[in-house]
Amino acid sequence: MKILSILSLLTLFISCDSTKKRAETNTETTQETVITKPVAKTIDFVSPEELKSIVSFLASDELDGRDTGSEGINEAANYIETKFKAYGLKPYLETYRDNFKFGELDAYNVIGYLEGTDPKLKDEFIIIGAHYDHIGTAKDVNGDTIANGANDNAAGTSGVLSFAKYFSEKKTNKRSIIFATFTAEEKGLLGSKHLAERLKESDINLYTMINIEMIGVPFVGRDYEAFITGYELSNLAQKMNDYAGEKLIGASDVAKKYGLFKRSDNYAFYQEFKVPSHTVSSCDLTNFDFYHHVDDEVDKLDYNFMARLINKLAPVLEQMANAPTQDIKMNE
Repeated sequence: MKILSILSLLTLFISCDSTKKRAETNTETTQETVITKPVAKTIDFVSPEELKSIVSFLASDELDGRDTGSEGINEAANYIETKFKAYGLKPYLETYRDNFKFGELDAYNVIGYLEGTDPKLKDEFIIIGAHYDHIGTAKDVNGDTIANGANDNAAGTSGVLSFAKYFSEKKTNKRSIIFATFTAEEKGLLGSKHLAERLKESDINLYTMINIEMIGVPFVGRDYEAFITGYELSNLAQKMNDYAGEKLIGASDVAKKYGLFKRSDNYAFYQEFKVPSHTVSSCDLTNFDFYHHVDDEVDKLDYNFMARLINKLAPVLEQMANAPTQDIKMNE
């Protein structure tokens, strides 16, 4: 009986060990499918210091709050255009500026373009965008009336510039990418509306639009880094989390309650193209007290968090650009 028991135990041990090895092999295979190499390779491509440098310029007093039509926003546009040129991006239109009128004032989105590398997929487009304007001035606080808009939305603009640099250096995007910084968001989403209508008229094949808005501060006590507006409208969040290999993106009840899907620059592209077009944000106004306030300053942002989020988002966007089929779809 003892011998039989020992033999039985040995047989069980060998069987369990074999099963364990098969399970480990299957797990490794599964992980290779979900967590792809770009995640590990690009984890530190942008630093907190680089992001702070961008935000510090855009949210400086010298730009006077970046109001549409102002000299300050022209300086911001020049800065963005210089960055796009330095990265080797081409203009998508005749120049880097997508011009239109806001009343009697000149207004302009600033657009950079990186053609896809795949002969077929390059005819499909991804737009990565953020508004770079702000409100100019706000209620006086201790003699300060300049609303510098560090979180809203110099932070988001720093994200777009970082992604533009990332993709221009790697040059591996199979789909074409438009990097768009919008003006007149604060006037009623006018810049993104103008560009969306213009691109619709030119009949581009838009796959998806990702808008970056207010990513300067983290949430506390949530199980995700950022949320997307209109979470339930498409499978974008699910696919982003699949690509990231973690729960990077969640849903915000506050964003849904206040209809934030319709209140940022993603919405015009959804209206025109009826494709997944969402805003990525880490601020639903429950974790930031200085919305449209003169204290939305450079020193209020968490640049370590911003770098972590952008570093995680870059390989996710890369997988969107390189997926062999259009996996991101509107929900029925």
